[in-house]
Amino acid sequence: MTDKRLNRITKVVNSRQKGLTVVLENVHDPHNVSAVLRTAESVGIDKVYLIYNTDKYPRISKVSSASAKKWVDVEKYSSVKDCYKKLRSEKFKIYTTHMWEDDRKNVSLYSLDLTKNAALVFGNEHSGLSEEALALADKNFLIPMKGLIQSLNISVSVAVTLFEALRQRELKGMYDKSRYTKAELKSKLEYYLSKSKR
Repeated sequence: MTDKRLNRITKVVNSRQKGLTVVLENVHDPHNVSAVLRTAESVGIDKVYLIYNTDKYPRISKVSSASAKKWVDVEKYSSVKDCYKKLRSEKFKIYTTHMWEDDRKNVSLYSLDLTKNAALVFGNEHSGLSEEALALADKNFLIPMKGLIQSLNISVSVAVTLFEALRQRELKGMYDKSRYTKAELKSKLEYYLSKSKR
């Protein structure tokens, strides 16, 4: 491995964001899942959670995910409760995004503090999130939109949301100083180096 490649991987590992993740519930299109993994990796997320309890887990190719699948760990669940339990054990606040008829239940994406532990939950392309996923969450947010069309493709919604998280975290210098311990960073670097040799 060249020094340039080693330095690049080390820099990426040091900017990985502890306390920021994405949860997808029954997202059936593998291209959407792949696009989400690419966006997650690009903002420094190293683990994404997938819940499949009505749809089958989609087959994600390395080509469509642009190798993001290689660098982002995927943790699968068949139960919303089990997934949320794991997130809460790691001190995450859980934020869903869903179009409620009662607008008073929603907060703006831009009102969320995404510098704190945040798990951002997105639902199925057609039916959105399940009632269970919504009921057990801490808050429901919407991306402000000014046009007649009031919804975005899921991969676009994830991208808008994650780059708002990146903006907030950059302003706080969170990409310059890792929240992972030295031991965790060392382990993560070794893991990434082993992956890069495959």
